[in-house]
Amino acid sequence: MTIDLDAIDRKIIRELVRDARISQVVLSERVGLSPTACARRLQQLEESGVIRGYAAEVNAAALGYRMLVIVNITLDRQSENALASFEKAIAKCPDVISCYLMSGSDDYLVQVQARDMEDYERIHNKHLSRLPGVVRLHSSFAMRSVIARGVSPAVLTG
Repeated sequence: MTIDLDAIDRKIIRELVRDARISQVVLSERVGLSPTACARRLQQLEESGVIRGYAAEVNAAALGYRMLVIVNITLDRQSENALASFEKAIAKCPDVISCYLMSGSDDYLVQVQARDMEDYERIHNKHLSRLPGVVRLHSSFAMRSVIARGVSPAVLTG
């Protein structure tokens, strides 16, 4: 379902992407609405599901997790039951930060955070390789982040 947003809705979202902790008063000033009208718009964006929530952006490296590993996973079959079984199991892996069902030659693209190579080896051996239906794991190691956005700027421009 696509939701039509006007210019003010997009301004509200842009400001929240820049600073999710912005006060209602400052937000209303920046988008050119009264605080009441801005609060009403914000509530509508939340209720419609355009804004799903608010989160802190955490520096994983500062907590000792210096490796981001991109893992392409291939399953032995792609039946509905096989996919559901895999997805249920991977959701329980605490080191996985995202998992996407893919088109193409690999079935899933998974992002894993690890402290170092030894930690990733543990994750690989004790978790990823034991997931149901896995026949191939291909790991790539991110050298550094170039762009990491929660949403494309194009989405917010109209």
